Parts: sequence; C-alpha cells; structure tokens
Amino acid sequence: MRTPFIDLNAAVTASGVVNLPGSKSISNRVLLLAALAAGSTRIEGLLDSDDTKVMLQALETLGISVERHDQETVTISGQADFPNKEAEIFLGNAGTAFRPLTAALAVLGGNYRLSGVPRMHERPIGDLVDALRSMGGRIDCEQNEGYPPLKIAPATLTVNGPVKVQGSVSSQFLTALLLVAPLIAQKTAQDVVLDVEGELISKPYIQITLNMMARFGVQVQQQGWSRFTIVRDAVYKSPGQVDIEGDASSASYFMALGLVGKGPVRINGVGKNSIQGDIRFAQTIQAMGGKIKFGDNWLEISGPDLTKGEKLKAFDEDFNLVPDAAMTAAVLALYADGPCMLRNIGSWRVKETDRIEAMHKELVKVGATVTSGPDWLRVVPPQASDWKTADIETYDDHRMAMCFSLAVFGPVGLRILDPDCVAKTFPSYFDIYKTLVR
Repeated sequence: MRTPFIDLNAAVTASGVVNLPGSKSISNRVLLLAALAAGSTRIEGLLDSDDTKVMLQALETLGISVERHDQETVTISGQADFPNKEAEIFLGNAGTAFRPLTAALAVLGGNYRLSGVPRMHERPIGDLVDALRSMGGRIDCEQNEGYPPLKIAPATLTVNGPVKVQGSVSSQFLTALLLVAPLIAQKTAQDVVLDVEGELISKPYIQITLNMMARFGVQVQQQGWSRFTIVRDAVYKSPGQVDIEGDASSASYFMALGLVGKGPVRINGVGKNSIQGDIRFAQTIQAMGGKIKFGDNWLEISGPDLTKGEKLKAFDEDFNLVPDAAMTAAVLALYADGPCMLRNIGSWRVKETDRIEAMHKELVKVGATVTSGPDWLRVVPPQASDWKTADIETYDDHRMAMCFSLAVFGPVGLRILDPDCVAKTFPSYFDIYKTLVR
C-alpha cells in the first residue's frame, strides 16, 4: 500500500550526518559485469532499491547464481553467459537495467521478452536496437518501433567495420554496447570499434562504465569521446570483491539541504575521490554561496542564513554533464537573488517522466515564474509574498519527490504526492530527511 502523500512543514534549518546508499549507476553496472565475468564476485554496499531489485531478479531468472548475504551484500557466480535461453523479464522503469540487458541478451542469444512499466515503453531505445541490428542482432519492437517492449531471438553476429551509435539521446546506449563489446569480440574473433555519432551527452556516466570494465579486467582504448575500441582477446574476470561508493546523485539533495538550511550537513560515502560525475554538483553549490569541506570519502556543506534575508547567487549553467543533479539546481533557484537558467538538459525529456515539463508545472505551483524550451528551463524565484503552498505531483519519478522536499525553506510548506516513488533509488530518503530538517 503506497503512501498517498507526505506533508512537509516550512523549515528553517538543516544539519546532521547522512550515510549515503550505494550508487545506482555503479550498482547495476557491477551486477551485470559480475554475472558475465569468470569467477565469483562479492559486492559490498549495493544499493537496495527498486532498480537494483529488478536487475537481480532478471539475473536469477536468466540462471545466474545470486547469494544474498544482507540487503547491501551479495555474491554473484559469473557464467560468461546466461544459462536460461528463454525467459520473460520485467524491468520496471530501470533504464540502467533495461538498456544493458537488451544488449547482453541480443549478443549472447536466446528467446527473450523484455518489458517494463508504461513509462518505460515510452522511453526510446531505437538507437541501441539499430546498433545491435547492424551486427545481426534480432530484436523486434512489439508495439512501437524504437521503443520497448522488445522480443529478442538468437542471432549470428558479424562485425563489418565500426559499429555506429547515437550519443545525443542517452549515454546508456553507448554504455550498453561497451559492456557487451568483449562478448561480441569473443564471438566474432574481431576487435570491436564503437563510433559515437552526434554529441555524446552525460560523459561522466561513460567514465563510470569504463572504470567498472577496468575493474573486471577489460581496458577500453579511447579516442576522445567519439571512438572506443575493445580488442578481440578482452575477457571479463572477477576482481573478487567490489565496494560500491555512495550515490553522488542522491548526495545532491543533502548538499542542497546544507546550502539552504545553513548546515552543516556531513555526507558520508562520496568525497574528492569519487568516480561519479555528479560529484561536480559541489561546484554549483559553491557558486551559489555554499562552503564545502572535502574528505576522501565525505563532504560537509554549510550555507548562508536564509532566515536573515540572505539569498543564494543566481546561475546560468550548462548542465549536460550532470543532468540528474541539475534537477536539484532547478529547485534551489527558488532561493536565488535573480533569474536562473539551466541549459543543455534535453535528456530530461526521456527520463522517468518529461522532467522539463514536470519541473516547469510544479515550480509554477509554488510561486516561481518559469519558462522552458526543448532543452532549457528558466526560473525566476518568487518574491516573499508570492510563495504558495501546493500539492506537488511526482509523476512516479523519484527525483521529483526528492527535489521538491527542498522547496520548504521559504515561508510555506507543501504536500508531496506519492512520496513512495523514491523507492526507485532511495527508499529511506524521507526518513533520513526528517532527521536533518527543522
């Protein structure tokens, strides 16, 4: 039974300590790599959320042995293939599971059907499907060409020159091809070259993929962000144990709480050594007036005193590299000393919801003046007398719920509808939030 809403009172301060859950991006990459690697891999600090649960269930359905020690620790016995060659797999709204598994199943062969929630069937996958078909992959889009659900049949793979993949819609298409490239190389006894067409977005997420592949013994030769080569003798081997660092996208909400709630808020699990691109959001926090201390695996944030009439500094930024954390910036714009501009966020349109449209609608509800376009959003913060309490729609999008929990440091509180949607990546978010906010 999902909670219909949560009421958040107007807040004045936020301070305390947060232990982050594991990174979603790293968790689902490591789960698939462990399944495809020779040997057994113990994974510590695994994110316990809807997205990782559907990936684990999918691997078990495909015949991979998963030993669960506790919610954050599993051991996976790698097979380098999936024993079950026929399966129906439901992946919810987990793009980090759906895209790589599509590629792995198309390459390894078998008869499979992949589906998800209705929104997953609206999220494009055509660029990935086209790239796999160019090598002989047999993939049918059941309802609408270029979108799930998918049917996959056994294929004979051939590689005739570089494999081209679009980079401008989602970096997950390139990630999926990179993760399965060693399998393609083994099956075809050829080097695999991936050529990115168009401007590659969300490059830091590709860096996570390359880092994780290296942990499992595969070094990718890289020519800028346009060509990636995987040699024919590349083979995944288990490193034995992988420790998942905390989720930097989730850290953005607590960085923001330290900023608007005066702080200090200490965040354990990510720090100056993080391999995740969203750690760069700390630069936005600093530019808006926050003070940050960095440790190897922690951050501590404090901010100006908004109760004394201080405001955050307005921004005009390109957020292409940190699209998830950019949503946090959009809500922080409510407290700025002038209009704020978010640019190059077109990928928001194909996420869990159309995030540009959703953010536009909900920011207007709380009193902001908002304009938006295909890949941008402009937010004019409300005057003190213009703030409104509101029922915030979350569109079954975890980030909408977490972002708008930050919109209570003005003169009014608000109601967030369907707060349980945070289970996608951070089931305990509101429990932790309540320990920090006063």
